[in-house]
Amino acid sequence: MRDVARAAGVSRMTVSRALKKNSPISEETRARILKVVHEMNYLPDQMAGSLSTKRSGFVAVLVPSLNNLHFAETVQALTEELEHIGQQILLGHTDYAPEREERLVEDMLKRRPEAIVLSYDGHSERTTALLSKAQIPVIELWERPDAPIGHTIGFSNKDAAFDMTQALIAKGYRNIAFLGEADDDWTRGAARRRGYLAAMAQAGLDTNRVMKIGKPPLSIKDGATAAAQVLQDFPDTDCIFCVSDAPAFGVLSALPGMGKSVPGDIGVVGFGDFEVSRFATPTITTVSVDPKAIGRETGKLIGQLLSEAQDGARKLIPIPVDLTFRDSTKK
Repeated sequence: MRDVARAAGVSRMTVSRALKKNSPISEETRARILKVVHEMNYLPDQMAGSLSTKRSGFVAVLVPSLNNLHFAETVQALTEELEHIGQQILLGHTDYAPEREERLVEDMLKRRPEAIVLSYDGHSERTTALLSKAQIPVIELWERPDAPIGHTIGFSNKDAAFDMTQALIAKGYRNIAFLGEADDDWTRGAARRRGYLAAMAQAGLDTNRVMKIGKPPLSIKDGATAAAQVLQDFPDTDCIFCVSDAPAFGVLSALPGMGKSVPGDIGVVGFGDFEVSRFATPTITTVSVDPKAIGRETGKLIGQLLSEAQDGARKLIPIPVDLTFRDSTKK
């Protein structure tokens, strides 16, 4: 800043004012200083600035995976909203591991973010304690937890899976299997399995057709591998409801090789409405979610929480989901 001030022929205080919005300085002087700043490639030290303003200027965001299109679209929409209020994101991924999430939460909080956003897949006791005492807005996404730590933006995965299973039963399916993940008790995938089981039990149908394979998240390959096992264990299965669209595509791809037509012999259902479900042959029935809406609503909420006095009430912003029936299930 001293070098910029010398080059512009002004004081360091004037340079500081020129770099701040709505500061008492003429536009002519500001323009001259900013021209020098640009020519000298000067970047203000935000860390030093945060010590005086007590504002870090960033929001911590944790997602389970970086190669999942839904989480990528959520982060993109959130980033665009935060740019309107001068906030940036510091991004981390948990890999669906509670112990990794715990470490990341601790590391993020040491950097004094202005809010922390994380996808809900359950938390360790320490993570919950850290977030509860953070004294900044905490926003959980993609689920409606029974005991939210702070604010919630999402939907009930259990209810969505329950509704889809009920709709499949209404279409005449009776021997519906569920393909999910192993060791997933803390995840949204487990909530989807519980919704499936509740709907099957309510209809008086067999609730033992559950296949658990692989660690979260399941891949296309996992689905292709599991298809044969499902039919071996439950040969009269007439529909396979998969925890997400990727394994559903794998199942869809493997069934013809086993002499099964879709949807003639067996239906296939996914969850999430990823691109692969929309362009598969046949197209895949799924539960549709708008990840960009989750990101936009999160950004808007953060803007409100940082700019307005709060009454301490936890906010719940529901995100609608749709049952999207396509060619992989009978009409």
